[in-house]
Amino acid sequence: MTQSDRFATRWMLLLAVAFAASTVAIPASATAQPKKRELRFAKRPEMIKPETEKAIARGLAFLGRTQSRDGSWRTQTGYGNYPVAMTALAGLALLANGNTPVEGKYAVNVRRAVDYIVAQAQRNPNGLIAVMAEEQQPMYGHGFAMLFLGEVYGMERDTERQKKIEDVLKKGIKLTGRSQSQYGGWLYTPDSGGDEGSVTITQIQALRSCRNAGIKVPKQVIEKAIKYIELSANPDGGIRYQARGGGGSRPPITAAAVAVLYNAGQYEHPIADKCLKYIKNLLKGRSGVNAFGGHNYYATLYCAQAMWLSSEENWKGYFPAVRDYLQNAQAGDGSWMGDGVGTTYGTSIALLTLQLPYNHLPILSR
Repeated sequence: MTQSDRFATRWMLLLAVAFAASTVAIPASATAQPKKRELRFAKRPEMIKPETEKAIARGLAFLGRTQSRDGSWRTQTGYGNYPVAMTALAGLALLANGNTPVEGKYAVNVRRAVDYIVAQAQRNPNGLIAVMAEEQQPMYGHGFAMLFLGEVYGMERDTERQKKIEDVLKKGIKLTGRSQSQYGGWLYTPDSGGDEGSVTITQIQALRSCRNAGIKVPKQVIEKAIKYIELSANPDGGIRYQARGGGGSRPPITAAAVAVLYNAGQYEHPIADKCLKYIKNLLKGRSGVNAFGGHNYYATLYCAQAMWLSSEENWKGYFPAVRDYLQNAQAGDGSWMGDGVGTTYGTSIALLTLQLPYNHLPILSR
């Protein structure tokens, strides 16, 4: 059995479990938080230290107390608010701790995040998940929101809420599909006809999460998107900003390309192999967070996924330095400031990175 076959088999099993959980009647008493669920770190994964657990707990507490009453989070800086993108990233960080809409210390926060994103989507008849008054580049948030809802879909036990999530995702998939450029990528706004690497990455990962959740995604959309990554590859193994035209390789987008190719089951894709080698060479002798020359938290979000999914050896060589850096970089209130974008953004990415060894997110499950 090839690695791709094992990937497909694993997701079939996960979907079977998710389907069973979403259709079996659950007694009211079952929604109480089991004691074993409250012990977030009862089993400590390899390379997770007590200090790491404390940093994670403080970061989660920061997100928990900074969520707005309407269920959203925002960037809190001059880059704009981007409430959908920030709410989706914060929600993913909570899911990565093992919380679901019905279980865990932050279950209420997850539910409120889901309800907020669904409500914003329902205000846009075209399928875009965004708050247009606050988001000038809404396709980022649209992608992150679909990723979050795709991950939470199988965890939801409320059939009415699950149906709302499904409806949002189906419309969101259509919006993404018709916004794809002729070359296979996406740009910052829907139906623009343009494309670039970072937005394209968010759409591919979002579509894969939806597909893993059992929601139909047109095969040709994903195939065309993978082709876009291929067209964006440079001879040095990196990925440039756009498929059309020249330009040097962008380390953050290259790391993201590895992650999404693996998400798509393309473990043996030659582009994934070349991109991984490019990133590993870049990391030699440097801290994993400071190796990218800019957009370091964004790059870490995807580089960590690439190393985690590629091999145990790669993960062991990558994680300790990043773990120690993030532990030391955490502010007194439990937050991280990420790339100047904001504390919600930085804290969410730091938590997603530190919690990968707990293996709670289906799309990143080994």
